[in-house]
Parts: sequence; structure tokens; C-alpha cells
Amino acid sequence: MDLKLYDTLTREKRLFAPLDPARVRMYVCGPTVYDFAHIGNARPVIVFDVLFRLLRHLYGAEHVTYVRNITDVDDKINARAAEEYPDLPLNEAIRTVTAKTEKQFHEDVAALGCLRPTIEPRATEHIAEMRDLIERLIAAGHAYVAEEHVLFSVPSMKDYGRLSKRSLDEMIAGARVDVAPYKRDPMDFVLWKPSKPGEPAWPSPAGIKTAGRPGWHIECSAMSWKHLGETFDIHGGGIDLVFPHHENEIAQSRCAFHNQPFMANFWMHNGFLQVEGEKMSKSLGNFFTIRDVLADWPGEVLRFNMLRTHYRQPLDWTVKGLEESQKILDDWHHILGDMETPANAKPDEEVLNSLCDDLNTPNVLTRLHALAGEIRGPASGSQAIELKGTLRASGVLLGLLGQTEADYLRSHPRRVVVNEDRVKALIEARAKARAAKNFAESDRIRDELAGMGVELEDHKGQPTTWKLKRRAS
Repeated sequence: MDLKLYDTLTREKRLFAPLDPARVRMYVCGPTVYDFAHIGNARPVIVFDVLFRLLRHLYGAEHVTYVRNITDVDDKINARAAEEYPDLPLNEAIRTVTAKTEKQFHEDVAALGCLRPTIEPRATEHIAEMRDLIERLIAAGHAYVAEEHVLFSVPSMKDYGRLSKRSLDEMIAGARVDVAPYKRDPMDFVLWKPSKPGEPAWPSPAGIKTAGRPGWHIECSAMSWKHLGETFDIHGGGIDLVFPHHENEIAQSRCAFHNQPFMANFWMHNGFLQVEGEKMSKSLGNFFTIRDVLADWPGEVLRFNMLRTHYRQPLDWTVKGLEESQKILDDWHHILGDMETPANAKPDEEVLNSLCDDLNTPNVLTRLHALAGEIRGPASGSQAIELKGTLRASGVLLGLLGQTEADYLRSHPRRVVVNEDRVKALIEARAKARAAKNFAESDRIRDELAGMGVELEDHKGQPTTWKLKRRAS
């Protein structure tokens, strides 16, 4: 079965052929562990987990290596550590923050049904590889030392910018370049910088006497090289990483290894996520962490909701979408009941074809709807059992439907779904009853709404608002 993937570098969907079918290699940029991951961060985790599962299905689990890094040295980490643990030495506070945040991240993505990567390297464990790459770049004339910094010389790479295909002005704006007198060119970026007192520090490369720490981009070049080699099959991440992070990774790795191909044979990026039609922002009050959303919805519902939109398209995250996802999953689990996946069950051929067409998960879910309809409809006896096995095996390939219905209901409290028009009509009737001082009728309507799973909130001088409460099934 042919697998086709969209390559950001070439801007086309191409046939995937691994460099070595016995060792299919994928690298995805992971979290910077300073705070809870937000729901936008969940999207690449889920997308590339689906690809990981598909590659394992096609080539065998033992033949696929998936690396997703942990960035544990960063200015944001330093700031959070100083803020949360002002009484601790900074390095100790940093270790406390990164350990706690990494644990939170693993708990959250496990709740989303994601497999652990094959290898999960930490940046601070790969300083030697970073120093090695920096020394190679200096020796090749692609990097230089200036005021205890090491910088990559962008003009030294003639085709810099091939991935993002931006003009020079766009790249300067997008990189948010620091104005520094020691830079030879405004686009040059930091490979190594001196550490401030108390910050994490290591012996610097290139004979620099002051201890320092790596820049962001060199970390991923070093970790992917260490675990996957100079060139590997797939490099993934969010669309926001195309420039400058992935562009700079390509520059570093190509120039360190004498213009090898573009580091990875395929560059894959998922689209942006917005919330209820707006960009997610703390100032707008629509910024949600994965942990926030998991407090109200099962992880499987979050995952399903992500997969309803093709990974390269923008995704609008809405409560309505979550409610629809919950309803569909409840229906599928009800159809499957307590049936375990039969040993001989295989994913549906149409499901596999859609996944092999650049992870076309919307088509996959449409096909699963059709399978569920066949089970509910004309199928019976052995045919129904076979279709149920196909539905469950297909769902498992997506990271869904891995539990029996009983397991699912025990571990996933359902969110109530109601007829909004009916709710609004009852609230209006209650308001009229209250205005007429018919409090018995007002209380009766409140009780009726409570029985539907609706909680009312009365506000002095303002209309009554409502929300759905949660209940265990």
C-alpha cells in the first residue's frame, strides 16, 4: 500500500519511500517544559501519534523510531523557576520546574491516547553533540565567534530560506531578530551564548572562556543527529515552527554535514488551532491548557475532535464540536459493547487508504460512520461480528476505541447533550413565572432543567445564564 505525504519543502504530496525500510525514522519537536501545554500544543502530538501508529502498521513496530525531544533549557524556564521558587538556587529551581512540567505533559498526552515516542531526549543531555556541531560550523566558515557568542552566518548558506520561501524582509520580521552590534548580518542567529550568573552553564565551544548555554535551534539539530543520523525520513511540528526554527535547523545540519540533503526527506506541519473562531489568547479569555479541557471532557473526545479536521487545515475548537464528538463516540462504544478486538481483526481497507493519503482523517471518520451504520442496519450474525471487529481495529489504529464500552463509561464521565432551543424556551418561561411571582412554577422549571443536566445561574439585573453539568454514566 502506497503512503503519500505532503512535504512542506517541495509544496507537494509525494510518495513516501523510507531511506531504510528496516529503520523508518521520524523526529518531532516536543515541549519546552515550563508550563502546562495548551490545546494548540496537543494538535501535533496527536497528528504525529497517528502517523507513528500508521508507520508501525505498515513497516512493523520494531522498524520505526520516533524521536520527540524535551527542551529543558530556555529563558522561559529560567523565568518561571525564579518566579515560582525564589528561595531556591536558580539551577535547583529549574530542575524542579522541568521535572514537574514534564510529568504533567506526559500525563496529559497519555490521556489523549498517545503512545510514548521510541526515544524522548532531553536537550541538557546533548550538550556534547551541540558543541560538536558548533565546532564543525565554525571550521567550515558557517559560524563565527563574537563577544562570547557563537552565531550562524546566514549569508554563508546560499539557499537559506527554501523551506519557508519568504522574502528577506519577511524573514527578518518573522525571526524577530535581536539588534546586536557584534552581528555581521541582521539575520545571523545564536548558536551559543554566555550564561548569566546563576543560570545553567556549560564549558563553551571555540575556546570561549566564559561558560554558556546553547541557542534553541542547535538543540534539535544535535538531538536528531544523535538518535536518527545526518539525514532521516520525516521531521514534523506545528506550522508556527517553519520559520525560524525549522529553517535554522536545516541550515545548521546541512552546513555541518557538507550540504547533505535537507536534513529530512519530508517536512510535515500541522495547521493552526483557534478557539470559537478566534485566535487563542490569554487576553481574550479563550486560552485553555490540555489539563483545563480534560477536566470537562474525556481525552478520547479531545483526540476525536482534533481528527475531524485534516491536519494541514486550520482547526476551529468549539464546544459544539466537542459535544458532537462525544455523541459519536458514545454511539460507537454502545455499538461495540464489551466486545474485545478479535485477534484476526484488521483495519478497514478504505480506512487505510485514507490514512495513506496524507493522513486524511476526515475521510477515515466518514468511513467509520458508514461501518457503524452497517452494524446498526442490515448486518447480522457473523457479518455483524466481523464488522464490529473491523470498526474497533480501525479505531485503534487512530488511537480511538481501544476500550470496551464498560471500561469507557467507567473512566469517562459523559457530558450532557441537550436541545438548546428547549432549554432557552424553559428559561424564558421561568423568567415570566418569576416576574408574575409564581415561584412554584419557577422552581418546577428549574427542577425540570436540572433533570436535563442544566445548571442555571441567576444574575441581578441581568438575564439568567446556563451551563451543562457533568454526570457519570
